[in-house]
Amino acid sequence: MAEHRTNGHPHGADRLCEIGDRVYSRAVRRGRVSREDAEAAPCLVELALLHPDPDDMGWLVPTSPQEVMTRLLREMHEHVASTQSRMGAAVAAFEWYTALGDPARAPAEGVAIRVLDGLPRIRAAMDEATAACTSEVLAVQPGGIRREDELAEGLPRALALRHRGVRMRDLYTHVARHGQGLLNYMELMGDAAEARTLDEVTDRLILFDRKVAFIPANTDRTIALELRHPALVDYLVTVFERLWRLAIPLSAPLPDTGIDGITHRERSIAALLAEGHQDAVVAERLGISVRTCRAHIARLAETLGADSRTQLGVRIAQVGLDGPPRSPELQPLNAPGPAVPESPTGR
Repeated sequence: MAEHRTNGHPHGADRLCEIGDRVYSRAVRRGRVSREDAEAAPCLVELALLHPDPDDMGWLVPTSPQEVMTRLLREMHEHVASTQSRMGAAVAAFEWYTALGDPARAPAEGVAIRVLDGLPRIRAAMDEATAACTSEVLAVQPGGIRREDELAEGLPRALALRHRGVRMRDLYTHVARHGQGLLNYMELMGDAAEARTLDEVTDRLILFDRKVAFIPANTDRTIALELRHPALVDYLVTVFERLWRLAIPLSAPLPDTGIDGITHRERSIAALLAEGHQDAVVAERLGISVRTCRAHIARLAETLGADSRTQLGVRIAQVGLDGPPRSPELQPLNAPGPAVPESPTGR
């Protein structure tokens, strides 16, 4: 994430200094703060958390917390995607150099990085790590609604972990909220498990005791990497913790979009469409089917009064759905009028 280095303020927007935290919180509560009061925290202006009030340049108004959260999440997603690409290249290079050696003198598979080829081998390694786990499991579960047969298959292992006092934290996409199987699963796990959701998450990741991690190594997940190198595992733990901070507890409602008739999911779809992604890519990233995605796009077009995809792109930009949520004072005056109310299911 972008950081800045000023005297006494070596931090980014994801971890404000004490005085920055105090001034920004005051600005959010009151709607603005005087330039004089903000002089003690120049970091807020440098990080675009405060900006001049167009009606009175002697005051600064805050960027909304929701916009800051969206900005941080987007930066984190780009950072994680870049890191995954570099990690894949590193693994390919590792295998290439290994193949150059003398097979007769080659050492056995290393402890730091182990390639697991085939589902039986992956399951065996996962079972071994589960049996050795004593304190914590962190997991990122991409995709949409979790199938009940998948949850039922993993339930005995999860209950065994709970019996040993192991704590579990899971990250899902917002779409997973609509699956009754997940809600039932979390109820059975009780205080031993906690789940949060995001618009998008990284590819599958499971961490045991912050010592061993498992990530997929191909698109169909029939090859996985078992990682035990402390630097790699620590890095993945940091990625998980930052996503966790940005995620919304499963028990809490999703935030309002601030635009009548536009659901949280439709805002996410609009932002991805504005980036130029095709329907199939949007659906995959949000964990929904292409058919469901297109139904949301049609509803979005109807709400915004767009008759074509080109016009929809223009409308998305006009109301500020092409990026992080805008502050109320920045909403365009020509935004569409009355909109269709959100459906009770949000689907």
